[in-house]
Amino acid sequence: MSKILIVDDDQQIRDMLRITLEREDYEVVEAGDGVQALKAYRAGTIDLVITDIVMPEKEGIELIMELKGIDAAVKIIAISGGGRINPEDYLKWARRFGVANTFSKPVDRQKLLEVVAELLTPQVA
Repeated sequence: MSKILIVDDDQQIRDMLRITLEREDYEVVEAGDGVQALKAYRAGTIDLVITDIVMPEKEGIELIMELKGIDAAVKIIAISGGGRINPEDYLKWARRFGVANTFSKPVDRQKLLEVVAELLTPQVA
């Protein structure tokens, strides 16, 4: 069973993502900010990270950079509802730091599940 770390300061978003992923038999770990996410990532084997960009304590871009520093091959999906700027601008920055995919909020659950399945399917050489 693949383990997915969901990082978002909005509990309702985390709940929606957790329920969506658990219905597809993924194991889910949650974090409310980047600081908690780094602890969770280091504490166990995480197969995929889904992170918001705008959060307190440690923003998503900073989290992405730190995760890539720990493991350059880490699979990350970035999501954003915006903040001071348009969500697409935040997601553009996330793509520059090597995330596998991005979604604007509200997240299309079906498309998210398709991307998650694709990222977690072992690649044949």
